[in-house]
Amino acid sequence: MLPERTDVLVVGAGPTGLTVAAALARRGVDVTVVDSAAQPPVTSRAAVVHAYTLEMLDRIGAAAPLVARGAASRRFTVRDRDRVLFGVGFDDLPSRYPYALLVSQAVTEAVLTDRLTVLGGRVHRPYEVSSLDRDDAGAVVGFADGGRVRARWVIGADGMHSTVRELAGIGFGGPDGRGESFVLADVRVRSVLPRDEIALFLARPGPLVWAPLPDGVVRVVASVAQAPHAPDAAYFQALLDERGPARRPDRVTDVIWSSRFRIHHRVAETYRAGPVLLAGDAAHVHSPAGGQGMNLGICDAVALGDTLADVFARRTRHPARRRAVVDRPASGRGQARPGRRRCRRPSRAKRSRWTGR
Repeated sequence: MLPERTDVLVVGAGPTGLTVAAALARRGVDVTVVDSAAQPPVTSRAAVVHAYTLEMLDRIGAAAPLVARGAASRRFTVRDRDRVLFGVGFDDLPSRYPYALLVSQAVTEAVLTDRLTVLGGRVHRPYEVSSLDRDDAGAVVGFADGGRVRARWVIGADGMHSTVRELAGIGFGGPDGRGESFVLADVRVRSVLPRDEIALFLARPGPLVWAPLPDGVVRVVASVAQAPHAPDAAYFQALLDERGPARRPDRVTDVIWSSRFRIHHRVAETYRAGPVLLAGDAAHVHSPAGGQGMNLGICDAVALGDTLADVFARRTRHPARRRAVVDRPASGRGQARPGRRRCRRPSRAKRSRWTGR
């Protein structure tokens, strides 16, 4: 059962929502997480966590258990069939995690859920948001089952088709058009390619990414003219035959999971509307290549969680000081050092969307 009141209501239990909830819970903030799905997804989806993202997760105690369940990739190569055009090693990254961690998004979400549980939180399912009313004290969120929760802050982490963003009246603009088409799959494959590196194959029909996941699984992603509804083993075999190794070709033996997607580019007009805040895909959507969406969402979440926790800490220590920290530029904590490019301190443009300035 949902509480009648909470300090922060997080809508969406994906990586962004779980991370911001854990960041708040570890600072003693009363946080409630809801999700419309009855059960968490079990498919892999975003399958890479980058070095700086792991450092951000380390701040909430989630990096070590995630690393233990993933596969470290220490090299990235660009290839033309059998020819390696160039390679980039990750060993020199200025990080405690000098690699790309290949791990299913389902595992990432499970680790974050476990961490939230340890911190005293939980995910309430299934609760579908149906209304949002704002006032001077925060917001009242209504649910399809008739329940209502009053919160001082509401965080919309409910994805590209965010109900929270829509109910808050925040625009979500971007270029028109359907976007480039891609297929992806987790497959078992007989291959001579190294199992500790990610390979990008360049080809005239389009690029193909080959990335080894734990347990002998390989993630294959390819740009295609028109993606089929349910790409199967024969389809991915044809892609590898066309773009992958030629002298000793890969052989697909099983497709564990497959899907298709189109690239969208959209950004919310503001990341804040009164007591409503947006994070992750609810705030910005772009190419998911390289796990950009999930990694950026996690970085959003840690920065936002720490900032919002500072709001509550300042109000507790100085009740007369009502101006929120989120109405000022974000602090320098979490700023990326040189060489760390995947997740950064929010830009001035992003901070202005959160602060409304």
